[in-house]
Amino acid sequence: MKMDELSTLEVLKLINSEDQKVAIAVQNELPAVAAVVEELVSRFKAGGRLFYVGAGTSGRMGVVDAAECPPTFGTPPEMVQAIIAGGDRAVFQAQEGSEDQPEDGASAIEAKKLTANDMVIGIAASKRTPFVLGALERAHTLKAYTVLLTTNPRSEVTFPFLSNAICPVVGPEVLMGSTRMKSALAQKMVLSMITTTAMVKLGKVFENMMVDLQQTNLKLVERSKRIIMLATNCDYDRAAALLKQSGNHVKSAIVMQLRGLDKDGAHELLAKADGHVKRALAL
Repeated sequence: MKMDELSTLEVLKLINSEDQKVAIAVQNELPAVAAVVEELVSRFKAGGRLFYVGAGTSGRMGVVDAAECPPTFGTPPEMVQAIIAGGDRAVFQAQEGSEDQPEDGASAIEAKKLTANDMVIGIAASKRTPFVLGALERAHTLKAYTVLLTTNPRSEVTFPFLSNAICPVVGPEVLMGSTRMKSALAQKMVLSMITTTAMVKLGKVFENMMVDLQQTNLKLVERSKRIIMLATNCDYDRAAALLKQSGNHVKSAIVMQLRGLDKDGAHELLAKADGHVKRALAL
């Protein structure tokens, strides 16, 4: 209540002390997160997609996570998608009135031609954003798996159209009502956990390295070479040669080096191992 009387450092300490509560709130929800991840992996394997739906800051958290999946894990853009109330404009500039119509959320979902293999995660700190609830209700009627990510207590999340809910209770914001703070931080943590863990389970990670990254710029080309060097204990020149010989496929380059195979042989092993490098090396 006296934040406006504090020094700069004191305000920062206050915000930081509140932020530290977020990790504990998320930790308390890990069983629910795990259940969602396991469901998501099975749906991805069946050709399903993940959709994030949100408004304002919550919507932007979904946009950020969806946008990072293709370069980090080599996934097609349609595999993880974000829907934000107000459309693309809302990513850069607030469109406050756009979240108030549940039918707009329903229409956005209908446009994606959902199947029963898809998952929709609605993101709403308040738990009651009409755009998000409209999207989730419509997704439920289309037999998709529906999840609400909210920073309200689970006891208050009673919507009949939900398959599951993730509810990290972060407490009041240090700036009253500003859910761009602790609530957004919790959302960011949970969404990163969901996609990262799902991609691990899909074989897109070897040890702790992103071996399906897209080499869309020079930085990522160099990172690919470094991953090959670390994974196989080879030098830079050998890593560069392997990357070229593999058709710029990091996983194949690793298997080629460690098993003494050509590109086709590495591809065959990886196919038998469902894309998991460690399993391929064990065959």
